[in-house]
Amino acid sequence: MSVLARWCVRHRKTVLAGWLLMVVGLLALVMVGGTAFKTSAEMPDSESSKAYALLARMSGGGGEATTTGKIAWHATAGSVTSAQVQQEIGGLLDEVGKQPGVVSVVSPYSEAGARQVAASADTAYAQVILRSDADVGGVESVLDNAQLREVELTYGGTAFDHQPEPSHGGEAVGLIVALVLLMLMFRSWWASWLPLVTGIVGVVVSLLLVAVGSHVVTLDSTSITMASMMGLAVGIDYALFIVNRTRKGLLAGQSVADAVAHAVDTSGRAVVFAGLTVIVALAGIRVVGMGVLTGMGEAAAVTVACTVLAALTLLPALMGQLGVKVLSKRQRAQLAEGVVEGVVGHHRPGGLAAGWARFVQRAPWLVVPLALAVVVVLAAPVLQMRVGDADASSDPSGSRSHRYAVMTSSAFGSGFDNPLVVAASTPDAPSQQAFAELAGRMAAVPGVVSVTPVSASADGTVGTVTVIPASSAQAAETAELIERLRGDVIPSAEAGTGLRAYVGGKAASSQDLADALLGRLPLYLGIIAVLGFLLLAVAFRSFLVPLVGALSNITSILVGLGAITAVFQFGWGSELMRVGSGAPIMYIVPVMIVGIVFGLSMDYQVFLVSRMHEEWTHTGDNRRAVRVGVTETGRVIATAALIMVGVFASFAFGGQRIVSAIGVGLAVAVLIDAFVVRLTLIPALMTVLGPRNWWYPRWAQKITPRVAVEGTPQAQPAPEREPVTVG
Repeated sequence: MSVLARWCVRHRKTVLAGWLLMVVGLLALVMVGGTAFKTSAEMPDSESSKAYALLARMSGGGGEATTTGKIAWHATAGSVTSAQVQQEIGGLLDEVGKQPGVVSVVSPYSEAGARQVAASADTAYAQVILRSDADVGGVESVLDNAQLREVELTYGGTAFDHQPEPSHGGEAVGLIVALVLLMLMFRSWWASWLPLVTGIVGVVVSLLLVAVGSHVVTLDSTSITMASMMGLAVGIDYALFIVNRTRKGLLAGQSVADAVAHAVDTSGRAVVFAGLTVIVALAGIRVVGMGVLTGMGEAAAVTVACTVLAALTLLPALMGQLGVKVLSKRQRAQLAEGVVEGVVGHHRPGGLAAGWARFVQRAPWLVVPLALAVVVVLAAPVLQMRVGDADASSDPSGSRSHRYAVMTSSAFGSGFDNPLVVAASTPDAPSQQAFAELAGRMAAVPGVVSVTPVSASADGTVGTVTVIPASSAQAAETAELIERLRGDVIPSAEAGTGLRAYVGGKAASSQDLADALLGRLPLYLGIIAVLGFLLLAVAFRSFLVPLVGALSNITSILVGLGAITAVFQFGWGSELMRVGSGAPIMYIVPVMIVGIVFGLSMDYQVFLVSRMHEEWTHTGDNRRAVRVGVTETGRVIATAALIMVGVFASFAFGGQRIVSAIGVGLAVAVLIDAFVVRLTLIPALMTVLGPRNWWYPRWAQKITPRVAVEGTPQAQPAPEREPVTVG
């Protein structure tokens, strides 16, 4: 590693030019080829997917793919069937029907739409059928600009559900927070800008790579937001660790080249180790088996790889160019006067981190249960977490989608826009009687408002009905109804008839995705826990250190999941995030939090314990090793964590429920992981365990490869020496 660092310092102009050419080249590719982001249609094998397969059979697999939206209006005075309202709305619907991509408009004033007027006669809706690839902008423009008297109009439904746009502005807020924290730590403009520049360049390159890669693999547009969030956080943190170590080397009297080389050979190794861990955790999301999640994980993994590369090459070149300017003016003055700190890595007593280490070690048996109590309280809401889709009823009050949900549910019931499609087949012979009997059984189920007449295929072997529930898509009652239909009503109708029926629809699909996720999430969690144990065992040749590390990683993950459950499901503060009221947690969120928090908590564990292990190797004193580890790394871990919290939290107020939930979950998890778990619980536990921390079986010693996370050992001075403190 030191050889690479010295080469980058010596050939810094070449390195800087190489990164510049990389950015320009990738930018040219994106400008020429554009992007091809799309949402994966991949779904696990489930009841709903089988229902859609039968629907495709019924239509013969041909015809133009369409999607449906609804335009709803409410008469503030009188009836929607009055001549004036009919005239105004009729003209508006005619204009909608002329827009590109519109296949047909079913008006409530036509015979086909006679049932689209509420019983109260003050609300009605029209159905708009569009080609699935149509741009709804024209229709929305007509509706948004409509001038109606004594009529409130809104629209919604599948055709008007927009994917969240990539965030803009959140990154800037996160960068400002990071710059302030770095200035407080380094007291140097140059040193403060280095992590930011390194992180930004790494993220820019990675995002351009992701944009180019969208032509090759299926990536959702949200992947850009996720990648930038992840890249900025880890990129700044990785650079921070290396810059901090370089400054220590300079203050110890090393030359610029030697200080950079030693920093990359020590902190740089930890960066590589931590980065690889994050990449493996993100790539491991593939085991969940959902295309959208796989793409988001891969995009974030590419970003982490680019930020690691920038920290190991671009950063040394920049530091070689700046030289001692990475120190504050006071430190440069001390260096000019010949005042140095001694050997790099020497323990410096004093300071807040040292005081905290002494406090934790003074009463570890008290600190451990208190820290665990904090973690348990914050993680407790996860026991009630529901995974599913949020519907328009939980959107921010005042939004168009929320107005649509309120208007239609008040007039037609909460389940108006939540139809369940039941598709059935009789493979052996046509059976209209079996279809009719199934429809009758479902109509009698509590929670079902209505069941449409059976629609059968030409050969009579496939039939479908639409079930309108009394509850909205996100309500627990809808999930219970789906379970009752699948577990009781349909099996009883199938008995002895040869009938095979499956429940589909948006709510059913969401529930199937949630069930698939919850079924595979324990496997994913188990895989990364074992991975964390093995990686730490290889790094520190210990049994208890990796065991405690892996288990503590899981506690931090549970805290993150508990936070999103409290805020976004219970609704404790969700309005402040501009995402609306409480709703089930979107299935993407838990998986992303599990993977990312695991990787980030492994980062802090590696940086903390590597310094402890280095001291243990030289002194054999566990208590001292723990104290030195916290003292030497506490300040930089705290600063790095606060930077991450600032970056993640800045994404929480963008008004996108998924991104906001991930931002809040990561911010809370990182905050607790750094301050409660890494700097409190872990040191207390390791103090209690004593030298047993470093025990490792002989048979494991023989088969474990040797990996020097701490880099080349340095000569250690007498522990009583107290050099100048880094300011």
